[in-house]
Amino acid sequence: MRTLALDGRTGASGDMLLGALLAAGADPAVLDPVEDALGIRYSITDTIRNGIGATAVDVLFDPEAMDHDHDDEHEHGHGSDGDGSGDRHAEGAGPHRSYREVVDLVESMGLAPDVESRAIEVFTILGEAEAAVHDESLESIHFHEVGADDAIADVVGAVALLSDLDPDRVVTTPLAVGGGETSMSHGSYPIPGPAVVEIAERADWSIRGGPVERELLTPTGAAILAGVAEGSETLPALRVDGSGYGAGDAEFPEHPNVLRAIVGESEELAREEISVLETNVDDVPPEVLGGLQETLADVGARDVSILPVTMKKSRPGHLVKVICRPEDAQRVARRLAEETGTLGVRANPGAHRWVASRRIETVTVEIDRVEYEVDVKVASDESNEVYDVSAEYDDAAAVAGETGRPIREIVRLAEAVWHDERM
Repeated sequence: MRTLALDGRTGASGDMLLGALLAAGADPAVLDPVEDALGIRYSITDTIRNGIGATAVDVLFDPEAMDHDHDDEHEHGHGSDGDGSGDRHAEGAGPHRSYREVVDLVESMGLAPDVESRAIEVFTILGEAEAAVHDESLESIHFHEVGADDAIADVVGAVALLSDLDPDRVVTTPLAVGGGETSMSHGSYPIPGPAVVEIAERADWSIRGGPVERELLTPTGAAILAGVAEGSETLPALRVDGSGYGAGDAEFPEHPNVLRAIVGESEELAREEISVLETNVDDVPPEVLGGLQETLADVGARDVSILPVTMKKSRPGHLVKVICRPEDAQRVARRLAEETGTLGVRANPGAHRWVASRRIETVTVEIDRVEYEVDVKVASDESNEVYDVSAEYDDAAAVAGETGRPIREIVRLAEAVWHDERM
């Protein structure tokens, strides 16, 4: 399972997440649509934090600001949220917006469906936290610093980079919040601020104090991670493929102000929150049913199953069952209704599934003194014990076509070769 693991011992902010994801291998080109939509530019530079090379990301708005190097000696704070520890952005970063205005702006960007839905989820987490702090409704809440263009660039940019890395799972170790006090619009408040506490209450991960007397976990960083990451007390077992560090603005004498990201293959079964959508249909053409895998995947479906069933009055029909993330359920249900014409879609929210570690290995089979390569899918549990080996159907079918042998024979042969060589 491809896993992105984050080490939160010096907290997290929007710009640190941007830098960490880029340093871990995400393609900066996916940020282009965000730059075009907001009229900003991401300035991406290499820097050093306490001897550790890291990637720093700044959001620039005007031509003069674009000529300034990120590493100029300014007094910056830790994060990008305008949280009282300093603002890393130029003045005029954009107006304060209501929750609905932010959602409308994100929806107008023309983003990929998964990026748009996840970005909106992050702003919903932020909005619900702010609403709880100020005892207001979500629709009436107005974002201040986190509603400005720079914070929107942080959220949408981080989500776009995460989509490009495409991990099956994101985990974070406990996130340091810092200490002391932070400035708010209504005065100072002990760290962590109320919004961060509200977000942490909704998140799967945990927080801890220290290691410095500064705000380390910003509302934007907390909301992004609440929307994408599960908590882990320690880094999971990984076969590392890549890693990198995202730099925070402040420099601390004894602690490198960086967020580390590690990408690799995990050997654990991961708990993944899902929604299961179902509907019964009896008048849908087979061509439409056959196309549901692709059309529903386009809006977020993870898996689509179609089963023959007997419906009322003994009519033959089909049960369509779809697995998706909870935040994608409404969009997937709507597309399912549009494609099939069903009058209702049942939902089972709040479920989860256990996902095995999967890897692809290639074996060589010999038939009539000719060698052929066949990919084999290997599934294992958290202790790396293999419990299933399955030859890839397309590879087996291709070999069967060349040799005139049955596909079943090629499948059995490839799996036997794997067992003989590895077990």
